[in-house]
Amino acid sequence: MTKSHPKTARPDHEILDVIQRRWSPRAFDSDRDVAREDLLRLFEAARWAPSAGNEQPWRFVASSRRHSPEAFAALLSSLLPKNRAWADVAPVLVLVAVNEAREPGYSPSAAWYDAGQAVAFLTLQATSMGLSVRQMEGFDTARAREVCAVPVTYAPAVVMAIGYAGDPSALSIEKHRDAERQPRSRRPVGEFVFEDAWGRTLR
Repeated sequence: MTKSHPKTARPDHEILDVIQRRWSPRAFDSDRDVAREDLLRLFEAARWAPSAGNEQPWRFVASSRRHSPEAFAALLSSLLPKNRAWADVAPVLVLVAVNEAREPGYSPSAAWYDAGQAVAFLTLQATSMGLSVRQMEGFDTARAREVCAVPVTYAPAVVMAIGYAGDPSALSIEKHRDAERQPRSRRPVGEFVFEDAWGRTLR
């Protein structure tokens, strides 16, 4: 992706290039697989995310469309139809699960916060390597738990599609094709960062 790509962020303040280039496509290149060594690099990045008490409460279940088609199809079946409509060509699907059985003094909500940081590290690592990640909340958690054999102490949190961004025109749903071509937008910093007290904009 080049700086002229419509999904490259146009920040108001200087940020890392990898953050500017990160975005979440639905269109994936079905002909390009993700090499095993590259997949391991993504999880190595997640490994080094911070976590309360260094508990590292995240777990990942990865399935490759080419190398484990039955497991891939099973995890794909847990997605809502709107996500199955495009995710079936992604090279890799990954279920993220969170350990809710925390040590005394650590709340389950902190585990979710920590798992989110691990996924963020993974996502930025992917972007630096020319890979893309799309995270999906739209899935049947019970089905995902079943097909991925997730223990009861872990909660399925999100499913990620990982691969190389593809041609938006290949998407079957028009609004998905349109969304792929729209520029990214975010609230300005002044709307969500306050100085000293709520509502006092940091300038």
